[in-house]
Amino acid sequence: MVQFHATTICAVRRGPDDIAIGGDGQVTMGETTIMKNGAKKVKKIYGDTVLTGFAGSVADAFALTEKFEKKLEEHGGNLKRSAVDLAQMWRSDQGMRSLEALMIVMDRDDLLVISGNGEVIAPDENFVAIGSGGNFAYSAANALYNHTDMTAEEIVRESLRIASSICVYTNSNVTVEKL
Repeated sequence: MVQFHATTICAVRRGPDDIAIGGDGQVTMGETTIMKNGAKKVKKIYGDTVLTGFAGSVADAFALTEKFEKKLEEHGGNLKRSAVDLAQMWRSDQGMRSLEALMIVMDRDDLLVISGNGEVIAPDENFVAIGSGGNFAYSAANALYNHTDMTAEEIVRESLRIASSICVYTNSNVTVEKL
């Protein structure tokens, strides 16, 4: 089976009114082929009050984002409850168990990572990164968040730029969404 390496996502919260998530645009097939340079892997959902970003299989991530938005509708926009419900469904549903992706979801109150293992993780910090270049972007975000006065959007953009200079599965074609 051909493996698609599909991204680096970084999310930062500087306060209730300074929230951003971004992702690079590269989709790589196997070890040597770039299939797309401008994929959009972050978006606003639920009436533009929730930001989402995904890493992993693109088709799986689209399916998960759609299911997550339905959970938000079921739970009146409660991000934590919707995330736990999605993670439980993802883990227990036979068809969903094979979906390969990680998601970051955030609103003005919460920042969460959702996995197919049934995990919903609230990071200790006000920043997080996932995907092929996630460790690089996380390290950059950590330094920028703690040692500069940059905005959330500026930190996301610069962290992804740094990751793209190191990780072969990450490019500098960045999309950012803000609340």
